Amino acid sequence: MVIGAGQAGLSAAYHLARQGMRPWDDFVVLDANAGPGGAWRHRWDALTFDAAHALHDLPGLPLGAPDPQEPSSAVVARYYGAYEARYGLPVERPVRVASVSRYPEHDGGSLLVRATDGRAWAADAVVNATGTWDRPYWPYYPGRETFRGRQLHTHDFRSAEEFRGQRVLVVGAGTSAVQFLLQLDAAGARTAWSTRRAPEWTDRPFDPAWGAAVERRVNGRTQAGLPPLSVSAVTGLPLTPDYRAGIASGVLASRGPLRKLTATGAVFADGSAEELDAVLWATGFRASLDHLAPLRLREPGGGIRMGSDGVSVPREPALFLVGYGASASTLGATRAGRAAARAALQRLPSRISG
Repeated sequence: MVIGAGQAGLSAAYHLARQGMRPWDDFVVLDANAGPGGAWRHRWDALTFDAAHALHDLPGLPLGAPDPQEPSSAVVARYYGAYEARYGLPVERPVRVASVSRYPEHDGGSLLVRATDGRAWAADAVVNATGTWDRPYWPYYPGRETFRGRQLHTHDFRSAEEFRGQRVLVVGAGTSAVQFLLQLDAAGARTAWSTRRAPEWTDRPFDPAWGAAVERRVNGRTQAGLPPLSVSAVTGLPLTPDYRAGIASGVLASRGPLRKLTATGAVFADGSAEELDAVLWATGFRASLDHLAPLRLREPGGGIRMGSDGVSVPREPALFLVGYGASASTLGATRAGRAAARAALQRLPSRISG
């Protein structure tokens, strides 16, 4: 059973089929979305393909060269849909998984997957590829519940044009926060930026050596059972020409940590204050793993301890996590899908025909 039809889930499904597993008979992919595209289908239209994080090819089907000005949500939904059709991947949707637990009788499977619609499946192995989109992180600050303006998360953002003429605080230190600030400024909003620490700008090239170093750092945490770091905490913020211009204009200048919200604005750690109409929480996401709670996988450090292969879970040998930790990027997700498929097949060697 594969849970999730994003980059990691589709990669895993492709490799299961290539190794002789029969779609629908031997494996199925459950996806909570109404159509292809994974979390990308929910991104705002202003996030065009050229502004999105690099999307890497799925195995066996190059993405090609989409129009850079087309919304990334449309590009990815079309690409994933074509991929599912080309390889006949057994994606069933919309199906939201409610829980994964140990199969009580061990009759035909070691894990029991239950959906919110009441259906259930026994599985010899589960590849979990549920990503993070369903778990937006809203940090608590005093006064958040009494602020009379609008509050929204990256998860709910649709268009900068909605904020024309408004005073908007963006909270967060990642690339989404930076992109929101530039879009809001261009749309005629008056912006302020709050980060807990000074933004970590870097002009280091994002080359294979850099990527390997990032993966080592993230894997070190997950193998110790600690929660993964955010992408920006590991990579820093690239000093692109647009970002350099934003720094020079003062749009990308952090006011520092947020102390509290008031009914009409914000107070920062240095004592300064700002009247606001809206707060945009670009504070990231957490892994969407609540359905795995019956397996009791969490370590004292708060994370799930991962094996050295980056996909296996020592606490539950029948479970493989992809899109978690170092495999949260599209490149890492593609590789992790392959590793998870191979590891899952090792549990049922009699099923492999090729």
